[in-house]
Amino acid sequence: MNILPDTSAVIDGRVSERIEADGVGTVYIPEAVVGELEAQANDGRDSGWSGLEELQRLAALADDGVIDLEYVGRRPDAIEKRDAGEGEIDALIRDLAARHDATLLTSDIVQSEVAKAKGIAVEYIEPRTDDTTELTLERYLDERTMSVHLKTDVRPMAKRGTIGEMAYEHIDEEPLSESEMRSIADNVLNVARTSSDGFVELSHPGMTIVQIRDMRIAVAEPPFSDGIEVTAVRPIVKTDLDDYENADMLRERFTEHQRGVLISGAPGAGKSTFAQAVAEFLNGSGYAVKTMEKPRDLQVGPEITQYTELAGSMENTADSLLMVRPDYTIYDEVRKTSDFETFADMRLAGVGMIGVVHATRAIDALQRLVGRVELGMIPQVVDTVVYIEAGEVHTVYDVTTEVKVPHGLVEEDLARPVIVIKDFETGKPAYEIYTFNRQVVTVPLDGAADGRGETGVERVAKQEIEREIRSVARGHVEVELKGANTAIVWVDDNDISYVIGKGGGRINQIEDRLGIDIDVRTLSERPGGSSGNSTSASSRSGAGERVTPQVTNRHVIIPLGAHHGETVEVRADDEYLFTATVSRGGEIQVSRGSAIAEELENAIDHKRSITVVPQ
Repeated sequence: MNILPDTSAVIDGRVSERIEADGVGTVYIPEAVVGELEAQANDGRDSGWSGLEELQRLAALADDGVIDLEYVGRRPDAIEKRDAGEGEIDALIRDLAARHDATLLTSDIVQSEVAKAKGIAVEYIEPRTDDTTELTLERYLDERTMSVHLKTDVRPMAKRGTIGEMAYEHIDEEPLSESEMRSIADNVLNVARTSSDGFVELSHPGMTIVQIRDMRIAVAEPPFSDGIEVTAVRPIVKTDLDDYENADMLRERFTEHQRGVLISGAPGAGKSTFAQAVAEFLNGSGYAVKTMEKPRDLQVGPEITQYTELAGSMENTADSLLMVRPDYTIYDEVRKTSDFETFADMRLAGVGMIGVVHATRAIDALQRLVGRVELGMIPQVVDTVVYIEAGEVHTVYDVTTEVKVPHGLVEEDLARPVIVIKDFETGKPAYEIYTFNRQVVTVPLDGAADGRGETGVERVAKQEIEREIRSVARGHVEVELKGANTAIVWVDDNDISYVIGKGGGRINQIEDRLGIDIDVRTLSERPGGSSGNSTSASSRSGAGERVTPQVTNRHVIIPLGAHHGETVEVRADDEYLFTATVSRGGEIQVSRGSAIAEELENAIDHKRSITVVPQ
């Protein structure tokens, strides 16, 4: 009897077994099979090496005269390799079996059925499987181990301890060899594929992530990594809401109505553990709860369905969940802009959302939404922030919006929408977020925070005043706050007339924008200051070169082709506006929305003569 095996039979080692059991005349090995095995071995896949070892056993049997061994056919071309999934290579192998009047030996059920349909003699052998459910890396685990880190030629490491007090330490004296790491990696993949408690979460060339029981295991291989690496992570504690401080208040808050919650904390602080406790509580309180995770590793009961990416996108998952209409969805690992947008879309659709976010401060979690969600919508998306530290609930913030004058400002006309972040336990405001002079600012309200006795409002006010004054002054600027809405600005003697402007017009505009009274003085008047060279406004006058600015969507552009690299003054009807350096492209660009651009556009609108004077 002559046989011709396909790739599956060679990899499983069934050809040499068949020869030893029943005897075979000639074994025909398709070159297409050799090509597939070589490609798999070059990719570092164990199947390729297993197949090559089987070919070596067949060569030894041929040398001993047990069989005749013949390589037949040709290697598949690039198109056939590309279409291997469509059966092109399998078709080549079937044709060779028919041509040489050999029995096709295969462990591929589809190949077997197609061969039968074509009238080709075929022998199907059940594929070899590893039924073990025992993980070899479990020998490195104990009740205090959160994660195990194994890598070729490196001593095994683990994170051990309790939540908030983890130590990354060596757990064995001898480095692991490449063969040992290969065995561990293969064992992980076999258990994930054969055990009812495991599944493959993600698989790409060089990286496979699996879930086995309560462990998430990542297997990295060259060329993606510089060596075989296996990392296993698992929870070391499972909690319920009663284990946390203020549990009664938290239960009441979660069940008042469906909320938008961000659970924040540093890596390893216990965020996912708390999220699991909240999920179990909500499920037990009569709410339909789902999760969105990539990878899925929250330890929740079977009543809570855990979803991952659908067709490569959490947005698709969200669309599907909106059809299911859960009461609450736990979104584990909200990191990218697309994650925040998906979180916000689901929340605004009426679904209670609980997101897990890496942040080293509670306020940082909320600030992740700034710029990703319209400012006024943030309290509708997130009304609660829970900060976890060392496995405990450290801070809970209540997030609301009010139309009011921001804390520390007193002018009635400064009222605006303000996001107020209050300590949930005490009700005391801790932060305010609002738009100040076209910028979104987050202002702490808890007194001195920088060692200089300045409140958050004072720091923001000083920064904004200095920014506005520097837009018109060329020299040194210092700002001193004298009260909630009063400041002194110290500038060079040469700059004072330009900061004040004609008839005080420029400084009045700055005061109106900021809502702060500003007293402009020279640095020479300041105690300890030095006098500068006084230059009157008239000394700056000159005919200048008349220009015609161009206003675009984003900039006001002044074309100055003959002055590239020069520093020039820009004037309107001989009144100083600002100083700038001409770019290499021969122009000055001023961003629209800035104080300088507003003055320049106002001058253009009033048809004032715009000139530039080289310094």
